[in-house]
Amino acid sequence: MTAAPAPHELEAIAAEVGRAAASAVRAAAADVTALDTKSSPTDVVTAADLAVETLIRDRLLAATPGAAIIGEEHPDTAGDTAFGWIVDPIDGTVNYLHGLPFVSVSIAATVEGHVVAGVVVDVHRDEVFGAAAGFGARRDGHPIRVACPPSLDRALVATGYAYDADVRAAQGQVLAGLIGRVADIRGFGSTALHLAWVACGRLDGFYQSHANRWDYAAGALIAEEAGASVRLPGEPSAMLLAAAPTVAEDLALAVS
Repeated sequence: MTAAPAPHELEAIAAEVGRAAASAVRAAAADVTALDTKSSPTDVVTAADLAVETLIRDRLLAATPGAAIIGEEHPDTAGDTAFGWIVDPIDGTVNYLHGLPFVSVSIAATVEGHVVAGVVVDVHRDEVFGAAAGFGARRDGHPIRVACPPSLDRALVATGYAYDADVRAAQGQVLAGLIGRVADIRGFGSTALHLAWVACGRLDGFYQSHANRWDYAAGALIAEEAGASVRLPGEPSAMLLAAAPTVAEDLALAVS
């Protein structure tokens, strides 16, 4: 079995491929149409989603032959090595379709199923967030750290929503119980960007239920390596949470 590259080498590969993918997403932004839907009428797929995931898969396999790949849009690729990739070609497809500038490319590397490197590229701002396990987190190559608000009522928190209307209604109830306990709440429609922004201190916390692994695999590692307290969902309906250590416990209790 082929030995896995070191985490920082996998991060470098993901960054190179992520930049190319983000460029392709930007190039296609002038003419975006929905091709199909998945879990609900609002869960859309565009031609760019499919084409960009193909680009990412081809380049990752060229750089790491035999790797397994889990992606949002195409069937999983079985590998014959210890390492693999988790890919979201466009995190924020609804934003992309509506011309809203909150869209990202997310690529995470795994070794024996554990995420060891990750990159999130902000498509419209051309920022590259990256991390390798044990090597910290970066934005455009410069180290980043979480902010540390003194208390939950001083924290700017973000959340995301599911496509299923009944689930969104339940998420709204959680939001209603939280909004009076924090400085304010935002929702930009990209799980990966929310996590990257926690990592660099633009947000103090983020929570979301019903998130998919390809949405958070890279961003969760970036947030953790930047000093955030991260709780991964044990099952799809469970809560994903990333927050500054000073408010993480209180936020977790508030959204539980």
